[in-house]
Amino acid sequence: MTAISIEGVSKHYGDVPVLRNIDIEIRSGEFIVLVGPSGCGKSTLLRMIAGLESVGEGHIRIGNRLVNELPPRDRDLAMVFQSYALYPHMSVADNMRFTLKLRKTAEQRIEESVNAASAKLGLNRLLGRKPRDLSGGQRQRVAMGRAIVRQPQAFLFDEPLSNLDARLREQMRYEIRKLQRDLGATSIYVTHDQIEAMTMADRIVALHAGDIQQIGPPRELYDDPANVFVAGFIGSPAMNFLKGELTGDRSLVTIAGHFLRLSGRAMAGAEGQSVTVGLRPERIVLSPLSPNLTARVENVETTGLGVIVHLDCHGQPMTIFMTNLAAPNAGEIVGLRIDPADVLLFDPDSGQRIRVA
Repeated sequence: MTAISIEGVSKHYGDVPVLRNIDIEIRSGEFIVLVGPSGCGKSTLLRMIAGLESVGEGHIRIGNRLVNELPPRDRDLAMVFQSYALYPHMSVADNMRFTLKLRKTAEQRIEESVNAASAKLGLNRLLGRKPRDLSGGQRQRVAMGRAIVRQPQAFLFDEPLSNLDARLREQMRYEIRKLQRDLGATSIYVTHDQIEAMTMADRIVALHAGDIQQIGPPRELYDDPANVFVAGFIGSPAMNFLKGELTGDRSLVTIAGHFLRLSGRAMAGAEGQSVTVGLRPERIVLSPLSPNLTARVENVETTGLGVIVHLDCHGQPMTIFMTNLAAPNAGEIVGLRIDPADVLLFDPDSGQRIRVA
């Protein structure tokens, strides 16, 4: 498989910027996930890599080849779409054969490729069926099989699981990732679903309003987010953001008169400076003994894995996630204990992280 280099790529529609100065180096065999809300530019970037959109500024290289002006058919990439894009009048086998027939591949080679791909994807008993006779998950497997038989330089996935129900999405996440590892295939995967990004990626590229917010392994974006956007987008339930102030020695922060200790000293700011305090819901512990904060329980949601407790923390909304099902009751006042290592600080104006050292 092949490395892909995206260097200083920008895109405008008229006067509206869609992508700004995008730089990503995708290693051979790597699984990269582009994640962000609708309109952030992730699908546009994928389409530029595929050659379906023109590059406004910058360069895209596949291997050592500059492909800015290269038509899609000459880029040797396989794209799997959200809509499956199967030919309804063709059988599963014929859908998988079609691209190879257009390339005038030898018949024996076509059959070997189709049989190998169908075996990997569990499609052997479905080869004679038409797409209308398949479930959504089966159609998505056929679309993947059609891509695999081409043996492309890289795979591009454009929100391929969006049309599937939750249980099937979970199954297909596993199957796509396992297949990618088995093939050693360079892959770029677009999604707005942070669960897909966290469970599938070697590295995540978090995009917002046309800009890269952070690139890194899933755990890095979760534990060490660069800004409020990444911190709030990655993780479920979402991170809590509370208004606070730094104290004079910058090793304590106050929230509504309550003190939270930091793991070190804030590297920027002075006494009384406003900060945004970020707290992961699952890292806050209910504790009647020596609590850092107190809050009133507003509502309790049972998820099966645990409970989500919605709180009013001195006028600010807050959630905690508990695996202990002995949750408090609505209206109850509870104490909260927070480890200093779990307290993250952000600038309330720029949203950027305030580091602690």
